[in-house]
Amino acid sequence: MHISRVTTFVVAACLSAAAAPAAEPVLIAVGSISGVYEDFATRTAAPLENGIAGNLLGGMGSALAWAGGNLFIALPDRGPNAKSYNPLVDDTASYILRFHTLHLTLAPSGDPNLPFVVTPMIVGTTLLSSRAPLFYGTGAGLGVGNGAPPLNAVDHVFYFSGRSDNFNPATLSTDPQDARLDPEGIRVSRNGRSVFVTDEYGPFVYEFDRQSGRRVRAFTLPDKFGVTVKSPVGSTEIGANTSGRVANKGMEGLAIAPDGRTLFGIMQSPLLQDGGANGLATRIVRIDVASGKVSEFAYRLDSNKFTVSEMVAVNDHEFLVDERDGKGLNDDSIAVQKKLYKIDLAGATDVTNIVGSANLIANAVPKTLFLDVVSALNLKGIAAFDVPAKLEGVTFGPDVVMGGATRHTLIVANDNDYTAVAVNSHHPGGTADNPNKWLVFAFDDNDLPGFVPQCFAGDDEGHGGEGGHDGPGRDRNRCDQ
Repeated sequence: MHISRVTTFVVAACLSAAAAPAAEPVLIAVGSISGVYEDFATRTAAPLENGIAGNLLGGMGSALAWAGGNLFIALPDRGPNAKSYNPLVDDTASYILRFHTLHLTLAPSGDPNLPFVVTPMIVGTTLLSSRAPLFYGTGAGLGVGNGAPPLNAVDHVFYFSGRSDNFNPATLSTDPQDARLDPEGIRVSRNGRSVFVTDEYGPFVYEFDRQSGRRVRAFTLPDKFGVTVKSPVGSTEIGANTSGRVANKGMEGLAIAPDGRTLFGIMQSPLLQDGGANGLATRIVRIDVASGKVSEFAYRLDSNKFTVSEMVAVNDHEFLVDERDGKGLNDDSIAVQKKLYKIDLAGATDVTNIVGSANLIANAVPKTLFLDVVSALNLKGIAAFDVPAKLEGVTFGPDVVMGGATRHTLIVANDNDYTAVAVNSHHPGGTADNPNKWLVFAFDDNDLPGFVPQCFAGDDEGHGGEGGHDGPGRDRNRCDQ
């Protein structure tokens, strides 16, 4: 499963405008990879049920994790389903889930408006699988074939797939033997050898070996997060259940404490029993990595029209939460809400035994605005209709030197829905390029007091997955240095 080629992609051109105030996070670079490329998993390149290549390089910003230095892990979601072909499976296809290892290299640009160039370079693609058998749908009555990827028989493993009917109807949706997976959050373990992944179908929290992509652990979430009636059609799942996650709005974000000992998953929207689409408070789940013990906290949304896409750790008790609308470039609309709020779980109420929107709101953690992404991009001359609709990946990155001072970086990435060209009436011809994109912001200690970057205490071996590695001991923010 190793592919030896390495491809470099060039940063996208950016518009000029007045600089943002230095006293807040400021956009310093914008990079992109075209949505027409294919990834390194060439053995999955055959057309999917919808006719799209099975290794189309899209959705890379569904989640983004820093792995130290200029090394990052990018996570696509369940695959290309923006193209209509079969509503009985919600237009999902037998896309094999994966993550990409990439370098995001920052260098001075000489442009005072965007003082850095970020160059993305993909060095590997890793497919996600299980050694233990998984449950796949037969496709009977749905107009599709069996949901098991043909590559299973070749590699003698069971690959996770994005197709919505790959589940056992007799079990709760949190059954770890279901083959369907819609990954939305990813973080690297303290030792660098594993990645933790959250998903929307279960919701699930899995640990995968970073080198092979094999699942090594499934964390057990409380039954309240699952649904009892599973369906390949999301609207049917919503209508048939009164508790559990809302379909396609499961555990969207994932943070890891800087010491790597605790995970924090956040639901995209309130659970059905907490108001569902009408609720205003969603749940954060804290997971002790060693024991698997969980506790819960409440996060209040600005509006039930908004959802949460990501959560990243500032330190062991403070976090940035990505709360957004679905408006922007690939929605042919005007982006309004793409905000990062800072929250603090120190002293927060454990809401494990609390149910209902009003009750959760009364116990929600306080939040303060850290970054208004739309405003920050507008200040750089990027119009609201050109802001990606799905800004879903958020991570800290390497420090940079600006004007002789060291500043920290925060990187925000988009899910382009595997759509290289978006319908957009604000552009000539009614279309616009819709690439995989990375927005790099700089901030200092005064902007985010108490910031502690994640450290990695692992081995000196590289972990680049299929197609490459980061080399012995390089690109690591090591705990022992």
